[in-house]
Amino acid sequence: MSKRYRISLDAMGGDHGAAVVVPAALRALRDHDDIELVLVGREEVLRRELERQGAAPGDRLRIHHASEVVEMGEPPALALKKKKDSSMRVAINLVREGEADACVSAGNTGALMATARFVLKMLPGIDRPAITTTLPSMHGHVHMLDLGANIDSSFEQLYQFAVMGSVLATVVDGDPAPRVGLLNVGQEAIKGNDQVKAAGRLLEDSNLNYIGFVEGDDIYTGEVDVVVCDGFVGNVALKTSEGLAKMISEYLREEFMRNPVTKLLGLLALPVLRSLRRRLDTRQYNGASLLGLQGIVIKSHGGADEVAFAHAINIARVEIAKNLPAQIDRQIESMLSTRQAS
Repeated sequence: MSKRYRISLDAMGGDHGAAVVVPAALRALRDHDDIELVLVGREEVLRRELERQGAAPGDRLRIHHASEVVEMGEPPALALKKKKDSSMRVAINLVREGEADACVSAGNTGALMATARFVLKMLPGIDRPAITTTLPSMHGHVHMLDLGANIDSSFEQLYQFAVMGSVLATVVDGDPAPRVGLLNVGQEAIKGNDQVKAAGRLLEDSNLNYIGFVEGDDIYTGEVDVVVCDGFVGNVALKTSEGLAKMISEYLREEFMRNPVTKLLGLLALPVLRSLRRRLDTRQYNGASLLGLQGIVIKSHGGADEVAFAHAINIARVEIAKNLPAQIDRQIESMLSTRQAS
């Protein structure tokens, strides 16, 4: 039997909790025969939801009881200190204990970040974890980080984000030299704040394929593979992109429904519209990696549906198969040694 990847799921987290996580887990099990899933949460709730779905625990799906839930608006420090038996904390504990190879949660981002960092610890040479995900571009996709874990980042941390993003692109996409760019207000060397300028100088002296500063519109042109920024800028850019995609979809719907003629044109254009909808569907990009930890933790969007959460589970599966934390650890160690030698 081939190796199975074990993934713990925070089944109570997010806006919908078990009502989404359980059917998403069942979908993921149907799609991938090399995974085992652990539903972490209140056992009676999870058994009831499994029964509703016509399913039951088995060889590849089991329940691990956790009595508490971290609420979406709960302060991270309070959740970390007071809720040691939350579904989120227990799911991450399973990774630390070797009972799971990765954890997926749609819960409170701040609490997830704080708990994962406390339980799993950081890789040597990494100061803070960074949230990264893939976004569509004109020629495939682009990896972008940080997307909200660190509101303000030093130049050294931006450098670390660049290394981790580059390793991610190499490992997941098979690109031996992904193009790395620093998000800035212009491409000229004189532009930007002190942190971005200093990070740029570090990256120019690194062995990464650093292409310099990039601007917001460059995220989608396909001319860069990894976009690096602090969490404040990254989160604003991400949410702006999601809003723009929704607006475009709504505008198209309104225009095709305007009168009988446009409705007919809409029917004729239906195959193209469906294809466009698939390409703009944010669910296929759900699942943000918390890079820099000594373990794999994937953050799903809080409002994710079954399809989106199942995609986040697959992101965890891929990162386990690629042994991503070890790959980042090796690259960071190599680059730190090179910098010290020079």
